[in-house]
Amino acid sequence: MTEYMPEGFLISTAENRSRMASYYALNECRESGIILEAPCIICDSRHDLIVDLGCMRGIIPREEGAIGISEGTTKDIALISRVNKPICFIVRDFRRGENGEIYAVLSRRAAQERCREQYLSKLVPGDIIPARVTHLEPFGCFVDIGCGIPSLIPIDMISVSRISHPSDRFHVGQDIYAAVRSLENSRICLTHKELLGTWEENASMFSVGETVTGTVRSIEDYGIFVELAPNLAGLAEVRAGTEVNSCASVYIKAIIPEKMKIKLIIVSSSEKGYCNNELKYFKTSGHIDRWIYSSGSSGKLIQTIF
Repeated sequence: MTEYMPEGFLISTAENRSRMASYYALNECRESGIILEAPCIICDSRHDLIVDLGCMRGIIPREEGAIGISEGTTKDIALISRVNKPICFIVRDFRRGENGEIYAVLSRRAAQERCREQYLSKLVPGDIIPARVTHLEPFGCFVDIGCGIPSLIPIDMISVSRISHPSDRFHVGQDIYAAVRSLENSRICLTHKELLGTWEENASMFSVGETVTGTVRSIEDYGIFVELAPNLAGLAEVRAGTEVNSCASVYIKAIIPEKMKIKLIIVSSSEKGYCNNELKYFKTSGHIDRWIYSSGSSGKLIQTIF
């Protein structure tokens, strides 16, 4: 399913480059219907997309720019935002412009329709797929799940540790993994937290007596929640001068599996401190039917059933 990866995965491959090395190579791709990628360099006044194929220019007419454009269900910002980014397409035809130069007529919509039919339509809840972050909103993270087709990870599905904005966890252009949460009217909704490990898996990375780094996520009257990992947070006593989203050095006082609690002492905190924000995935492929976050000794059940 390499050809149905998020946009940007194919563009630098030797195979993709060789297929656009000449008119003859592109014509072979037209005959076989191969999906290619190249940079979009212009969105003109008609919202046609101009693509640099290397050996020639390509044009994606507005209505061929994305699924839903001609029907009005997809806004033209989906085309405008592709400038200076990789874009996938299928070669439809070759024509000669007013200056006599040959250009290729391309369709991104056709590539997306094939991706939807041959890949996305076969997914079921619990399937784990790769995705690429495209933009962030207060309510969630939009990702490309194949050939530029968008999907949403709601903010409460990003991690167990609560965040104030998806930018606390992701950045645009980041490659991540996600699990299919639901499918409604051909729309796929994703979840992410189930891939970041259970309470026990995360807690096993830490030991009582260690001093480690964490991120302050919330300050309450009864204590300060410090994130040690995206799916694991501990509670520290209130310390003056501590601010939300600052980096903190914390001493691990106790780990209590039966209560799923970690007691911390804040040693120091700083807005400019170093925090390791790299995501650690415990699962990146396959399928999940049921995910249980709770520790085995806890009487509380926290789970996701797909």
